[in-house]
Amino acid sequence: MALQNLIHCGRVLKPHGLKGELCTIWFTDSPLLLSGLPRLYLRLAGSRPKAFNVLSWREHGGKYLVFLDSISGRDLAEKWQGAEILVSSRHVPKLESHQSYFFQLISSRVFLTGDVYLGVLENIFDYKGNEVWRILTSQGAEVLFPVHQGFIQSVDTDNRIIVIEPPDGLLEIYGVDPGSLRGPE
Repeated sequence: MALQNLIHCGRVLKPHGLKGELCTIWFTDSPLLLSGLPRLYLRLAGSRPKAFNVLSWREHGGKYLVFLDSISGRDLAEKWQGAEILVSSRHVPKLESHQSYFFQLISSRVFLTGDVYLGVLENIFDYKGNEVWRILTSQGAEVLFPVHQGFIQSVDTDNRIIVIEPPDGLLEIYGVDPGSLRGPE
């Protein structure tokens, strides 16, 4: 399998129980991806992905507990804590035109309405059930943007461009003066 066809779809949070089950978070709001997934890959920082067959999975408290072959017991499960979960692109279902996966959004250029460049979408977090985008501005400031349908004007995954209209005062909290921002970069 070509490693360039792997898509970052989640993360291992911690081991669960004594049998080797992994508590995971997925960058999808539906377990449909897990339903037909025969294999996934785990990658620790600085290492190559390792393939595992999915033996079983179940939902647990808003997270997903996953059993993988070759991981039996808590000690082995602990070694994978913090690992990225990667899935072959051929196992990722197609979405409707108005939907997108996290991997399609990461590294997108983010603009404010009026064609004003804000920065790059660096990461996406789940904070207590709410999606938060980490945007790094061209000045190096970090903006944590709470995702809400009313704040997002458009998403163009093909060109990796997102247009947002943040709530009043949000940018100023992070030391960003909207009046000092420029057009496209």
